[in-house]
Amino acid sequence: PPPFTGVWMGDSKLCAIGVHCGNHITSHGLALNCCTDLTWFEHIVPCGLEGKGVTSLSHELGQHVAVHHVLEPFLDSFQEVFDCTLVSSEEPG
Repeated sequence: PPPFTGVWMGDSKLCAIGVHCGNHITSHGLALNCCTDLTWFEHIVPCGLEGKGVTSLSHELGQHVAVHHVLEPFLDSFQEVFDCTLVSSEEPG
């Protein structure tokens, strides 16, 4: 919900998106909570937002959703939405 970034399910963040700029370097980040242990978030104020929570795909769907289940469709959608080609930084082997 505006003005908060990310993907939300009600008052709980499902996907965090961030940008950091400093020393002439820009870093981008994205975190999609698939099967995250949400109890860790009980000890902090997530993203510094009082009264907001954190959720995961597993929690919302009521079944285990592992990262490897969503990685390929997520990357495919990312390429389509941002009209780009993703290149892996991992060397084969």
